[in-house]
Amino acid sequence: MIIRVAEDRDWPLVFPFFSQIVADGQTYAYPEGLTLATARSLWMEQAPGRTVVAVRGDQVLGSAKMGPNRPGRGGHVATASFMVDPAHQGAGVGRALGRYAVEWARSAGYRAMQFNAVVETNTVAVRLWQSLGFEIMTTLPEAFEHPEYGFVGLHVMYQRF
Repeated sequence: MIIRVAEDRDWPLVFPFFSQIVADGQTYAYPEGLTLATARSLWMEQAPGRTVVAVRGDQVLGSAKMGPNRPGRGGHVATASFMVDPAHQGAGVGRALGRYAVEWARSAGYRAMQFNAVVETNTVAVRLWQSLGFEIMTTLPEAFEHPEYGFVGLHVMYQRF
């Protein structure tokens, strides 16, 4: 598996699993029914951010986007979002993308990384981020409407570099 900067030609390969994950409604609060173009504007970051893909040959296994959490005086803290094609979950793609994002942020001079909205019922992601050094700073109760569990909390997770 190789992680590289996403190119325009990658987006049509990311969009199918992006759409599936959004439609599943378990981890992201994006609206359903996004078009190829609208979803692209939400996922494909512009500088100073970056979007990457994890690939094996011509197959895109997952993607991550990263950049400043806030503009201006908050720009010293990075954030990131991750999506792994459900067909490739459990194969280390998320961990590889997470390590990449943390290293990118460190090398770009960010002082920390913050995840603003990790759904508390997404225990696989919570354990992964904790194993990579993130702490749950707080949980916003009932901040996410889960299709199976109803209103659940969103964790704010943080790692100082």
